[in-house]
Amino acid sequence: MSATDGGASRSRRFAPRARGRALTAPRLALALASVLALAGTGAHAKTAAPSVDAALTTLAERTKYARTGRYEEVQKLCATFAARWPGQVRCVRFGTTPEQRPMLALVASADGVLSPGDARSRDRPVVFVQGGIHAGEIDGKDAGFEMLRDALLGKVAPGALAKVTWVFVPVYNVDGHERFGAWNRPNQVGPQEMGWRTTAQNLNLNRDYMKADAPETRQLLEFLNAWDPIVYADLHVTDGANFRHDVSVTTQPDQADDPGVAAAARALRDALLAHLTSKGSQPLPFYPSFIEEDRPKSGFAYTPSLPRFQEGYWPLSGRISLLVETHSWKDYPTRVRVTREFLVGLLEKIAAEPARFRTLATDADARARQLGGHPVELAFESTKDSRTIDFLGYEYTRSPSAISGGLRIQYDPTRPAMWRVPLFEHVNATLTVVAPRAGYVVPAAYAAEIAARLDAHGIRYERWAGAQTGLVARTFAIASVKMGTTFEARTLAKLDGEWRDARVDLAPGALYVPIAQPKARLVVALMEPQAPDSFASWGFFNGAYERKEYMESYVAEQVAQEMLTKDPAVAREFEAKLLKDPAFAASPRARLEFFERRHPSWDSRRETFPVVRLESLPK
Repeated sequence: MSATDGGASRSRRFAPRARGRALTAPRLALALASVLALAGTGAHAKTAAPSVDAALTTLAERTKYARTGRYEEVQKLCATFAARWPGQVRCVRFGTTPEQRPMLALVASADGVLSPGDARSRDRPVVFVQGGIHAGEIDGKDAGFEMLRDALLGKVAPGALAKVTWVFVPVYNVDGHERFGAWNRPNQVGPQEMGWRTTAQNLNLNRDYMKADAPETRQLLEFLNAWDPIVYADLHVTDGANFRHDVSVTTQPDQADDPGVAAAARALRDALLAHLTSKGSQPLPFYPSFIEEDRPKSGFAYTPSLPRFQEGYWPLSGRISLLVETHSWKDYPTRVRVTREFLVGLLEKIAAEPARFRTLATDADARARQLGGHPVELAFESTKDSRTIDFLGYEYTRSPSAISGGLRIQYDPTRPAMWRVPLFEHVNATLTVVAPRAGYVVPAAYAAEIAARLDAHGIRYERWAGAQTGLVARTFAIASVKMGTTFEARTLAKLDGEWRDARVDLAPGALYVPIAQPKARLVVALMEPQAPDSFASWGFFNGAYERKEYMESYVAEQVAQEMLTKDPAVAREFEAKLLKDPAFAASPRARLEFFERRHPSWDSRRETFPVVRLESLPK
């Protein structure tokens, strides 16, 4: 796990990388030989069932899952589906990538509920399914087209699309998808070629949900919020150790989020796990990343995902997120089949109780509007409590490596083994705040950039036209700021301090963000300076903490002498600090700064976080 990628949170796709037999030369040669046999003159042969129009099949199906198509295929299939089922399918362009490619989605409903407005007026539950956020992990694209086609033909989940509106984004990271190559996923078995993990700007979209820096993110969030799906499913492939389980399905909300939705999310996850088991899969309810790299005996730990990830983000809106991770060491036909079965199960489960899922969303919105004055948990860590589980693994060895100098793990897929390992599934909150009763105010100086993000998130705010003088508020007094490493093109910041009562003056143009709105939990997670994925933590306000004006040393000497002469209290404090703090006493710079901080020229703004909290609105 990367320390900059979520701390105690589970690290997505940063699990230990398996090494050993799966990528040996004989196995690779065998795999390539089989691909070439398919890809010779018969690579494009129509092997789909005769009852299916060839124009509705994917390259993956036609090559028996040796290959996956380029983005041109997504464009053609999107248009073909809409033409084949007019009034039931729309092909929607919801954005454009930095490299000017269209971002496409298919919207499907058997009875024509094909717009966000229609879905709201008809009280229709919406399911939003997304593939290719990491474009090398492309199972979801091929499985999604296949499942949607068969649902429209009535071959799976008959009648379900008359009760659910299905929004399918085949490839989210479109530019990354077109950075095609055979070794873009070195830990993954098939397809022959696939896309790249990050965007053309080298941003990881599954770290960008909160800061919304990528153009793709802002366009997708606006599309997502327009549809407001009760379930948002994100389809991935793991890296990681070599074992027998073929998929994990995890969900939030959890204990930190809306309790009603959390209970429904866990029940839905369990039903989907049972569905997959009935179809021959060996699913897991947790993401299988070892606590210690390449050491299976260290076991696994569960911690709620940070909201920079899809799984942690959408629950802050009082909705259900699902993260599907097929296992990279299963072959591509297996992974597509498992993903397809998950999608069938999801459609069936939501269609079985459409009214309940819509009520779930309505009730969550009502509770969110009352969040002001109540505690909100924002960060977590695993406890030391664990239970031993049986995990379907393989025999393995760990031996010294002459290459790395460390221990090398080698798995033997011909020898199944049961790993009895600890699962740390309990967590404690490490940061809890009480939501303000009114809301937050962003000063005008920062309003433009923050407003653009709030718009993308679907968060309601007001722009105050007039100035505010002596506003009764709470300001965050900064005790320290620690700058982290550059991560996802930003310098992370960690703030320590506390909220204090104060009166503040605000220039015209400040943004007031009320807490009484359906996205109240998201508001708190973005605005609280110590929240792990807040605007502050992502460095949106870093310039506010930099010192810009200085007192020359010879001037500071004069100021210090005047203070010592005229203010006995300052003199006593200075003498006491000299005696108690040897480092201070030994630093000429620190000794002069002692007096500079007490002079009217000192910039007090840099010691106060710019965003303020309001417990009540000004009268």
